[in-house]
Amino acid sequence: MSTLKTDKDLNWDEIDAKHVWHPFTPLRGQAPPLLVQHARESLLYLENGKIIIDAVSSWWVNIHGHSHPLLAEALYKQALELEHVIFAGFTHKPAIQLSDALLKQLDPKFSKVFFSDNGSTAIEVSLKMAMQYHNINSSINPKIVAFKDAYHGDTFGAMAVGERGTFNIPFEPYFFDILQLPSPGSTAEKHILTEAKKLFSEPEVGIFIFEPLVQGAGGMQMYSAQLLDRLIELAHQNNVICIADEVMTGFGRTGKLFACNHLRNQPDIICLSKGLTGGAMPLSVSIASQFIVDAFDSDARNRTFFHGHSFTGNPLACAVAIASLELLLSKERQEDMQRICSSHSNFAKSLKLLDNVENIRQCGTILAFDWKNEEETSYFNSKRNFIYNFFIDRGVLLRPLGNTIYFMPPYCTSQAQLEKVYEAVLEFFKFTKHMKTTTVA
Repeated sequence: MSTLKTDKDLNWDEIDAKHVWHPFTPLRGQAPPLLVQHARESLLYLENGKIIIDAVSSWWVNIHGHSHPLLAEALYKQALELEHVIFAGFTHKPAIQLSDALLKQLDPKFSKVFFSDNGSTAIEVSLKMAMQYHNINSSINPKIVAFKDAYHGDTFGAMAVGERGTFNIPFEPYFFDILQLPSPGSTAEKHILTEAKKLFSEPEVGIFIFEPLVQGAGGMQMYSAQLLDRLIELAHQNNVICIADEVMTGFGRTGKLFACNHLRNQPDIICLSKGLTGGAMPLSVSIASQFIVDAFDSDARNRTFFHGHSFTGNPLACAVAIASLELLLSKERQEDMQRICSSHSNFAKSLKLLDNVENIRQCGTILAFDWKNEEETSYFNSKRNFIYNFFIDRGVLLRPLGNTIYFMPPYCTSQAQLEKVYEAVLEFFKFTKHMKTTTVA
């Protein structure tokens, strides 16, 4: 007789608490994570029978929702052919096809695609490309300019060019120095341009990295394409390489396929991940302009780009990414995106009527706003857990950034599901209007 335990015999919460270390989560004082049994489109089905609307696309990656059959089919077919192969000295059709498909959607200045595994590693690759470019061409160690309140990931280079603070205090002694521009979402554009002119004119400044139009983890701070256009222009006038971190903003989030499609002046390197595979597989790319590629175009070993990952160019992930891009460009999906944009715009009008809501902003399918309370707007606003639990109790996953609430739903989210999310938000602000916010931390 078998002695193996069945699912019914196991206490999953207990095993999880004993063995699993969850991201951005204190090890004590937190409710057990919710156990997801399965998911379909915009819905998460929990083990306890509850159904949750995933209104943030599970950290912004599931642009087509969950368990999409076309993505699953692409994954299955590729798994029967080639699941992985070393990408140094070998290649395969899914990586070639994906590179070609992505480059056809970008400005002609972009020419080569470098594969890695996630957003942070795409940033590392891009920084190293730009640093080595300057080292090859001028033998300088370029200084880097980044925005205040930026977030580019959790590996060391990505942390170094992001905002310094609670998240990375233990690691700051190991960071390289950067120069900061004021946050574009909360500072007058004229002042930012004045500071940029000073910084970009410094002879050792060689790299400018930014999240185009929306600073995500920094509080969904939004700024104009006109400002970014001017900043890129100033950078290029001083031979500064511009890196666009489109890990979050790519694949339709800002209303166009890429946030850089809103610009006249294009960056020199673009980083993509998250929505690249529709959330089905981990994958990222760093796409370089031809002039950067030219600096490495040599048989000299010291001009080789010495970077790689075990799963670089994974065929499974590439095959799914091709299917995801085809789905994203379909007429039906484009109509879904436009519907969500319009729906958010209409709901924003209702939010403007509320006294305890401020700083309402929208960029494409992203809608964000702040709950006005006695604390300042911040990622560390103590009301975050109250907000999160309020919506989970009502069957909606919103993962607030402190007191900043935002929507970033999968494009397949139905109108009825959107309305349920909106109704929960109105209920929240009605519930909190007259209460003392000090009692809800």
